[in-house]
Amino acid sequence: MFSTLKRVLAVAVTATLALGGAAACSESDDASGDGKKITIGYMAWDEAIAASHLWQNILEEKGYQVELKNLEAGLVYGGLAGGDIDLFLDGWLPQTHASYLEKYGDKLEKLGVWYDDASLSIAVPAYVDGIDSLEDLAAKADTFGGEIIGIEPGAGLTKATQEQVIPGYGLDSAMKLKTSSTPAMLAALDGAIAEKKPIVVTLWHPHWAYAKYDLKDLADPKGTLGQAEQINTFARKGFGEDFPEVTSMLKAFKMDGDQLASLEDLMFNTHKGDEKKAVEEWLKANPDYVSSLA
Repeated sequence: MFSTLKRVLAVAVTATLALGGAAACSESDDASGDGKKITIGYMAWDEAIAASHLWQNILEEKGYQVELKNLEAGLVYGGLAGGDIDLFLDGWLPQTHASYLEKYGDKLEKLGVWYDDASLSIAVPAYVDGIDSLEDLAAKADTFGGEIIGIEPGAGLTKATQEQVIPGYGLDSAMKLKTSSTPAMLAALDGAIAEKKPIVVTLWHPHWAYAKYDLKDLADPKGTLGQAEQINTFARKGFGEDFPEVTSMLKAFKMDGDQLASLEDLMFNTHKGDEKKAVEEWLKANPDYVSSLA
């Protein structure tokens, strides 16, 4: 009986040690991010691309597995609400993405504002004379072939242009919004400027295009594009509990205009097509940035 009792005690001690070891490993894994996968959804707006690749680098350096998914805004919000996407770093409020928040807001976690001076715009090259306001477009529609060159159909900027700008300035019969993609819009803008041709595009601040080109935002006296907005980080429900360390860092995430402009310049001009290299170079130039998120 004594030997049997010894065997039972030995098994119990072994099991306890095994469980303790497993728990320690689990805690270690959670702390380092080993085996933890995070999916970041983003739309093809340049600040979204820049911020998403920046955070991919930051999190992978901490041991997390990060997957980026490029989708239209509506699909990103739907993915967050359904739990298929963990993070989204480009939520524009209170206006541009208001409809998505009305639909999905109760299924999201808002982690904070990282940029607070964003705005929508409709712009022309500075050399386009006689057109300084959205009020001027109707009479000069032929100058632009009756088209405003836009971005993705599901973008908040597209919705604002279609539902507010065009009817607000009597453009329904004069001009059409040509939706495409952000890269296609930028290519059209670049091509028109190279040939000094008139073009009108939907755009926004912050954007590196304002540093590369001499552009003119058309005045919006009726306020159809709204006022300055904030760029927010959103997560799926339960993310904060699942990833407390990452959540804490994201709540501390901030960028000013100069920081974002320098990152975008590296990503879309200096190292175009190599986002990883652009982020690495930016972090080398800003060595204290990651530590500021702790």
